[in-house]
Amino acid sequence: MPRNLELKARCESLKDAVARARRLGARPGGVLRQTDTYFSVPAGRLKLREEGRRGELIWYHRPDVRGSRYSEFTIVRVENAGRMKSLFSRLFGKRVVVKKRRRLFRMTDIRIHLDTVAGLGSFIEFEVLVTGGPAEAGRRMRFLRQAFHIKKNALVAGSYSDLLLQRGKGAK
Repeated sequence: MPRNLELKARCESLKDAVARARRLGARPGGVLRQTDTYFSVPAGRLKLREEGRRGELIWYHRPDVRGSRYSEFTIVRVENAGRMKSLFSRLFGKRVVVKKRRRLFRMTDIRIHLDTVAGLGSFIEFEVLVTGGPAEAGRRMRFLRQAFHIKKNALVAGSYSDLLLQRGKGAK
């Protein structure tokens, strides 16, 4: 199962974050409009991500801590996202729906997400694929945190789904 090291933080200026990503040599990966439907499952998190007609079923497990955290994940592409959402909603129940605009940047096996999340605001997220071991992933994450001037008080512990649920914005 693939594993990555993640960090999520509130972002005061997406414009500044774009400039920093470009200065680091990150390649633009486009602007994505994503709808993530989270389902109630007994372990980890399960969501259906829709981008236009495309869909991916994503299961992941990670601790909810502020700062860097390791995540194990599985991604499965789905042909008919609408039917999958209907089936999984009946099987598990919907927890929450997250809508976001994501500006993606890539640096080797690092993904930089600059997100505007409906009902929550602006965030930056780093995903470092663990390929050279945990120490190397940690070094790369510290570099990113420093390069983007991520302060401790900006760090976010959970997922966007958790933040929406804390605000009382459950499934619709």
